[in-house]
Amino acid sequence: MIKPFPGLRPAPGRATEVAAPPYDVMSAEEARAMVTGRPWSFLHISRPEVDLPEDTDPYASQVYAKARENLDRMLSERVLARDPEPHYYVYRLTMDTHVQTGLVAAASVDAYDSDRIKKHEFTRPVKEDDRVRQIEALTAQTGPVFLAYRSQAGIDTLLARLSADTAEVDVTLDGVRHELWAVADAPVIEDLTAGFDALDALYVADGHHRSAAASRVAATRRAGNPAHTGDESYNYFLAVIFPHDQLRIMDYNRVVRDLNGLEPETFLERVAERFRIERSAEPVRPARHAEFGMYLTGTWYRLTLDPRHVPEQDPVRRLDVSLLQDNLIEPILGIADPRRDERIGFVGGIRGLEGLVRHVDDGDMQVAFSLFPTRMEDLMAVADAGEVMPPKSTWFEPKLADGLVSHVLD
Repeated sequence: MIKPFPGLRPAPGRATEVAAPPYDVMSAEEARAMVTGRPWSFLHISRPEVDLPEDTDPYASQVYAKARENLDRMLSERVLARDPEPHYYVYRLTMDTHVQTGLVAAASVDAYDSDRIKKHEFTRPVKEDDRVRQIEALTAQTGPVFLAYRSQAGIDTLLARLSADTAEVDVTLDGVRHELWAVADAPVIEDLTAGFDALDALYVADGHHRSAAASRVAATRRAGNPAHTGDESYNYFLAVIFPHDQLRIMDYNRVVRDLNGLEPETFLERVAERFRIERSAEPVRPARHAEFGMYLTGTWYRLTLDPRHVPEQDPVRRLDVSLLQDNLIEPILGIADPRRDERIGFVGGIRGLEGLVRHVDDGDMQVAFSLFPTRMEDLMAVADAGEVMPPKSTWFEPKLADGLVSHVLD
């Protein structure tokens, strides 16, 4: 299911200059600000429009050409260098008191295509196309897919042992510490490969567009290479794999522009048909499944859904994001398709409850809802059932860095 690979990495002592946040967590304006005074930031490769005029279409052909030019420049200046032999890499993330330790590996496209690497989200063609063009322009995968495995004591213990010494790379980005250890010992590599091959499945936590794009690139290259063996680098994609019980999913909250023509008092009466409503003097961060916070007209409320409306046997409909959608947002606020309806917005938990208050108090939204975070067990249950999560169900923190290890397609 996985194999080691010769990683493309920052040269010794250059990781702090290169490491960057993932390409898809900032706007173009934020990316331009981040590269100011940082000529070797990996954003010059992952967001190459920062080096082009501000009105450049991010999907224009010159953007992908610029990514290739910037990669070549970093290679020629020896800011980046490729390991001569295949390695695994142990990767640890530390954010405040939270720690998670995983493995950087090349994951099998065949396992992805056969659903042994399980998905839980729909993808958007325009975003898939973007990642395909980026991979083809660079002849490399630079954004790792974030995978999870059901925690196994043998693998977890081995990763802990391999990361007991001082890390080869130790950088901090936005308060998150990123440490990396290269694994070159052949018997250890064999143990890791066997340990992961014995697992029933891996799960895509984040990176559905990147993994789908890698599958498309592999299919195209296979079609053009009738003699392919299956071991070619394009048959694998860059991944970081963590044990499920070390991952942290934060709440992914909702804000709605209006009350669907209802006065606040009438709206509260409709909500009370399915929820117990309690006023709160403090912002409400739900403490359990089927509990929600609501901020309306300057007041916080705690909403508890009537248990009769919680379909616990359905892995998708029992999710808190589904419970709120099915019992309030659609029937009362009239939003049937949260993927496309512009009346609803989404606020990741890292921005805190104050982000919800700000949206409502500023007047751009009329009501906000805080949710209990989706659990990894729920995500895996949905994936195991072959189902799809509702949009904006999970917000993982901390995020992986770009630029610490890339996978070159030979």
